[in-house]
Formats: sequence, structure tokens, C-alpha cells
Amino acid sequence: MLKKLLVGAGIAAGLGAFVFGREATSYLRTGCRNVQSAVKAELPVEFEIERARTLVDQLVPDIRQCMHVIAEQQVDLEHLTAALTRKESELGKQKDAILALRGDLGSGKSTFTYASHKYTTNDVKRDLATRFDRFKAAEEMLTADRQILTAREQTLVANRDKLDGLMQAKKELEVKLEQLQARMHTVRAAEAVSQLAIDDSNLSHARKLIGDLNKQLDVKQRVLETEAKFVGMIPVEKAEPIAPANLAEQIDAYFSSDKPADAAEVATR
Repeated sequence: MLKKLLVGAGIAAGLGAFVFGREATSYLRTGCRNVQSAVKAELPVEFEIERARTLVDQLVPDIRQCMHVIAEQQVDLEHLTAALTRKESELGKQKDAILALRGDLGSGKSTFTYASHKYTTNDVKRDLATRFDRFKAAEEMLTADRQILTAREQTLVANRDKLDGLMQAKKELEVKLEQLQARMHTVRAAEAVSQLAIDDSNLSHARKLIGDLNKQLDVKQRVLETEAKFVGMIPVEKAEPIAPANLAEQIDAYFSSDKPADAAEVATR
């Protein structure tokens, strides 16, 4: 499989060189950059946040290494300070001895006794010259050690500042990550709400159906109200007049011949 991929890549590179010539490398780089941008654009935000969190977590080894270096420097400074204190004490003793011998030579004596041994003036001068040279060399070394101590103290301060900066930066990045996580949740919630599909047709149908039902109930209620006027009500209207039993006789008598004028008048009416 790997061999096939290598062969395919070689063929593609050869074709690219044949088609584009000297500009094949530029086309290849541009294509790779576009592919990288496209792949990066397709990565989910959650993945990128986790990648950033991983990068922040990778600061922990650097912080621990910085702590270790600072601890070593602190121990070295303690040892160097103690050594300088001892050297300063020894130089103080050498200075006292030199000044003592210098005072003895200034007394004008020809011999001197030290620790039950007698020394001539020349012996004392040679010893004093040797002591003085050693003192100056030791003092120069002490000066150099002091400079080294100062430089290491400055380095220690710089490393402490670096450690404080790393720890502070880690805390700030952690806070920003939490804020970014919260923002992502807010955006995701808003996207979820915006993507909800509401069926307007169902809503319209439901409203229409409820309206029709209300109309039907209104009609039924009106019918019941109308029927209630005729069912179970007391009749208070006047009864129809009943015709008299001798109605025919009354008509004949009314229209008899003895009342022609009245009959004619009735007929005219």
C-alpha cells in the first residue's frame, strides 16, 4: 500500500512538473495551504477548544522545570554565599597578619621571634611579600566570586519572574478557556433554537379548526335559546274567538229583504 502511494505521489509530482514547469512548486504549496485552510475550517469549535486546553496543560512541565531550576539556583546561591563568608573571614585574618608583620618591620629590629622561632628581617620581608601577593590574589578571586553571586542572584530573580509570569499566564488562559466554553454553549443553544422547524400550516389549521368549532357551538347555543321560547312556557296570549252556533241564522236575518238598504250598504262595503 505504501509503495502504491509513493508511486502515485511520484506520478502526480511528475505530471505537475510537466504541466506547470518551474511553477509546479508554487502551485503545490498553494494547494497544500488551501487544503490546510479547508480542513481547519471544517474542524468543530469543540475540538479546537480541547486542543487549546491541551496546549495550556503542556505549560505544566515547563512550570515544573522552571521550579526545579529555581530550587537548584537557590541552593547554589546559599552555598556560594557561605563560601564567600568563609573567604572574607580568611582574608580578614590574612590582612591582620600582614599588618602585624608590617608593624614589626617598622620597629627597626633585626630579628623577630614567632612561635618560638627566630627570623631575620629578610625572612620576615620575604614572608610578608608572599603573604601580600596571596592576599591580593585571594581578594581578586573574592571580588570575582561576588560578581558571580550578583549575576546568579539576578538570574534567580529573572527566573522567578518568569515562573510567576508562566503561572499567571496559565491561570489567565484557563479563565479564557472557561469563558470560551461558556460562549460556545450559548452559541450552540442559539443555533439549536434557530434550527427548530415550526410548521406554520399545522398552526393555521389548528387555529381554523378551533374557530370553526367555536362557530358551531355558537349556532347550537342560539338554536337552544330559540327552542326554549316555545317549550315549557305558560300561554298568556288571548284565545281565538269561537263562532256562534246560530251564525247562519244571523247571516240570513241580516241579509233579509226587510233590510235592503243595509244589505246594499253591506254589499257596497
